[in-house]
Amino acid sequence: MRALRTVLPLAAVLLLSACASSHILTGTPRPPIDPAQVRVYHGPPPGGYEEIAVLRTASGAFTYGAQNKTDSVLRKLREEAARLGANGVLLQGVADGGGSGGNVSVGAGGGRWGGSGFSSAGVGVNISPTQQYGSGVAIWVANPPPETAPPPPTPTH
Repeated sequence: MRALRTVLPLAAVLLLSACASSHILTGTPRPPIDPAQVRVYHGPPPGGYEEIAVLRTASGAFTYGAQNKTDSVLRKLREEAARLGANGVLLQGVADGGGSGGNVSVGAGGGRWGGSGFSSAGVGVNISPTQQYGSGVAIWVANPPPETAPPPPTPTH
């Protein structure tokens, strides 16, 4: 029972740390903002920006589906940027992690002890998918461009 009290908190800490995002400050953080205000840029925004931090994150350990993994990575990048007061993330990349998603292991054993024989067998199944990893730069854009550009004017003849 005592070992269980030690192992459970340790397992919880390890599980939570596996889901965490990280950052390396490269500029000055600002007061936190709402993650909904953070925009993802695939190239430098017009008008320039101020770099705040380099961000790294991963999709959840049990996130299935390519789109769900990408959505998870982008959400976590926005949340980490918002904590630093950045209103933008300059996306550097998103990639699948190495390794295989699921594994099956089979084992068997036997022996003899004190005149009695014993045997055992086991099957282990790992159904956790590979994670997707993402990185970006948390930025502050003084005058962000409009979310959607107005449609070009239609020519009149």
